[in-house]
Amino acid sequence: MLLKRVLKKGSNYLLPYSKMKNEFGDQFSDELFNAIFENDIYELPFDKNVELIADKWNDFAEIALEDNKVYIFECCFIQNPLTIGMIKYGEQKEKIINYVMKVAKIIENLNPMLLYVEQDNLEFSFRKALKERTPEWSTGIIDYYTNQGYGKEHNHSGVEGAIKVLEARRNLELEIFDMLKMKKEKINNTKYEIDSYRSMLKDKLTIQMVK
Repeated sequence: MLLKRVLKKGSNYLLPYSKMKNEFGDQFSDELFNAIFENDIYELPFDKNVELIADKWNDFAEIALEDNKVYIFECCFIQNPLTIGMIKYGEQKEKIINYVMKVAKIIENLNPMLLYVEQDNLEFSFRKALKERTPEWSTGIIDYYTNQGYGKEHNHSGVEGAIKVLEARRNLELEIFDMLKMKKEKINNTKYEIDSYRSMLKDKLTIQMVK
């Protein structure tokens, strides 16, 4: 079962184990899942993660350049690099910026467009999420943001500490956003009005399509 799904890249072996767990259910034991998770691409050292993710982007860019398709991705361009670089490992800002810029360079010939979703009051948004999600999620996210990397280095703790880390992440995201030389738009969904949000998104896309 595993060997049929393994993709060999140089000396590395990639396995879509989360998809396999969903597909095979109990046949894919929790013990096996947890063992593989320890070597998840986002559990690897930062430099190794950059190497493997860049390889995946290169592979995608080669395929997408020949396709007459529109691809939509969520989180993987800015959020994921900042999460592993800043939140998990507390890497230097320049290394994190270079990570995003490396990916941007790889996909530049695809004429990408970046949509950055933002809110006016980050603290309100986070506290709203804490109320709406399970206690386990809330505990997990606060722990992830404060007990490692940037949060731990700056002695942040609890809900207030997690908010401080989120604010720092947002500041770096916006700095990177301003540096990027690609089509890009900010979408503000502070009011949580889905129809207004949909209309705003449509308008932004229309503007970019005619540029």
